[in-house]
Amino acid sequence: MDRTAGERGYCGAGPEPAIAAAVAHFGEEPPLTGKGGAGTIFFTRCNLRCVYCQNHEISQGDVGRTITRDALAEEMLRLQNSGCNTIEPVSPSHHLPGLLAALADAADRGLDLPVVYNTNGYETPETLDLLDGIVDVYLPDLKYASDQAASKYSDAGDYVKIARAAILKMYDQVGNLVVDLSGTAVRGMVLRHLVLPGDLAGTRETLLWVRDHLPATVTLSLMAQYSPLYRSVAFSELDRRLSEEEYERAVDLAWDLGFENVFVQDLSSQEAGIPDFESGSPFHW
Repeated sequence: MDRTAGERGYCGAGPEPAIAAAVAHFGEEPPLTGKGGAGTIFFTRCNLRCVYCQNHEISQGDVGRTITRDALAEEMLRLQNSGCNTIEPVSPSHHLPGLLAALADAADRGLDLPVVYNTNGYETPETLDLLDGIVDVYLPDLKYASDQAASKYSDAGDYVKIARAAILKMYDQVGNLVVDLSGTAVRGMVLRHLVLPGDLAGTRETLLWVRDHLPATVTLSLMAQYSPLYRSVAFSELDRRLSEEEYERAVDLAWDLGFENVFVQDLSSQEAGIPDFESGSPFHW
């Protein structure tokens, strides 16, 4: 597949990077936002097709704009100059050539913030090799414990093996989360897991795998923000919010398994964290 010749692959992306927003984000985990927010750059398109995606306007829709690599570097510098504590590309893997070029350009012009790589976890070893030494903090999802669920809800029947291998490789590159004196992340990994209704994500099996393959000091983020958005209404098992009891059960399990660093969410995040990319500002902090 040759994007420079006009071909488009599964994600639908073109040869140049495309973004929907570049904003100070105050809804990420505290070490990523700091006092000035995470300098979050939302890339368009995605290599998954999650039926419940809260960013579906940009991941599977047409909201967004093509941007030159020079202009992307300018956006990074603008976020740094506005006081952001990190630079956080969101779902950028299918735009990697443009992202890497922009990061190099921005670094030459004074960008010195930690780079946080926000990814759904569905990454190849070759991609992660390119990122080694460039990414300071990995922020991957580990969405499923079952390929059957991954296929049904995200159109990725090989997700579990690929994501688990990718997460181990990310951890090998950056290790445990390290923060500076202000509490802002400078290096490491924060591993996210979105708890789904009815345990459709396989939370117990996922946490058991993490316990068996990573140290108890790894930083977990158990997310409660699931909301029945986009095409989830077509799946009766997904067409409801996560209950407080379901989420508390997942949090209790993480503590029972001995994890030492776990971020938790309030269930109000089911509404508060939903972006609107059609508006001028996707979040209202």
